[in-house]
Amino acid sequence: MEVTALCIRLLMMVLLLLIVQVDFSCSQTADEAFPQVVQDRQQHFEYDPIEVSCEGLEGLTGWRVMRKVKEKDVKTCSPDWTTSTGPCKITNAFQTSDSGEYWCEMGGKKSNAVNITVTTGSVILESPVHPVKQGDAVSLYCISKLTSSNITAEFSKNGHVMESRSTGNLTIESVSTSNEGLYTCKISGVESPGSWLTVRAAPSSHHAPQLSLLHWIGLGVLALLLLLLVGSLACWKRQPNNRDTVTASHSCQSSSSPQRVSEAASESAPSYTEVTYACVTKPRKKKDDESLHCPVYHTISLGMD
Repeated sequence: MEVTALCIRLLMMVLLLLIVQVDFSCSQTADEAFPQVVQDRQQHFEYDPIEVSCEGLEGLTGWRVMRKVKEKDVKTCSPDWTTSTGPCKITNAFQTSDSGEYWCEMGGKKSNAVNITVTTGSVILESPVHPVKQGDAVSLYCISKLTSSNITAEFSKNGHVMESRSTGNLTIESVSTSNEGLYTCKISGVESPGSWLTVRAAPSSHHAPQLSLLHWIGLGVLALLLLLLVGSLACWKRQPNNRDTVTASHSCQSSSSPQRVSEAASESAPSYTEVTYACVTKPRKKKDDESLHCPVYHTISLGMD
């Protein structure tokens, strides 16, 4: 009984984990495959604070923020590997030591990377650090370190001037893959570093039904395994009872014959007033000796005085 309950509990736990995993997979977004950057932009002024975090990525903790600066060796954001989990906090960013790629690692898992550029110049282009979804609206801002008002910015893509805006920002209402490219901006002749805008295709509508189908297939397989287990255990429990029933039936059939013989004997001998009979079965000792298995009857009679 305890084994049955344990097996059922294990199957129910696996079923619950499957449901949670599928639901969690459905709730994932593209941004969760990337580290999060405080001040969601690729470019930063020198001495600006920067924070890169992997906490909560895929619902897990314990990620390490890794970085590769100017094609140098890969290392953790923290100089000490044992304390390198958690957010990567840079109090004063420097162009030479903090510009590069940042990503998350834990065990054998690795997230996508984001690019961070630290510049000593006075103009930066504020653009999304993560890929944008096709059809969404995207705004690009040209920011000057020297002034914050009455900014006329000139925006370029892949080296070609697009347009100038007196507001200092350029908005693309519905982005597509054709909008991908390297963007820069200029304020008073000072150009920003370039930032690459990545556009990802919108998820296909058939992905969700396909995932739901896999979900229900998994549930059906687990339910079938559960039914097979319960049925097998039920049959196994009934087997000893069946053997007992067969044994009892055989005993009753064996005892009926001696009763008729004894009754016949009592009718042929009128001098007997009471007849007692017993059925004794000896255990089988030899395979070929069938006589050892035959019942032996004893009749005890009392004579009349």
